Amino acid sequence: MAQKKWSDLSPGQQRAIYVAGAVETVLTAAALWDLARRPADEVRGPKIAWALASFVQPVGPLAYFAKGRR
Repeated sequence: MAQKKWSDLSPGQQRAIYVAGAVETVLTAAALWDLARRPADEVRGPKIAWALASFVQPVGPLAYFAKGRR
């Protein structure tokens, strides 16, 4: 099965990829911003681990917001 090129995708598919990328970028930035400003005693686990986990898309930032904050 050959991989599709960007030009082979419909405009709706291209738009969906742009939106998904923007959402992931905003979630990651928000998680890192919150993590940088939150005191360590208000974070479950080491802050560096959550910072690295934030780059695992899309579960990292979601996990931080769901389980990483006290």
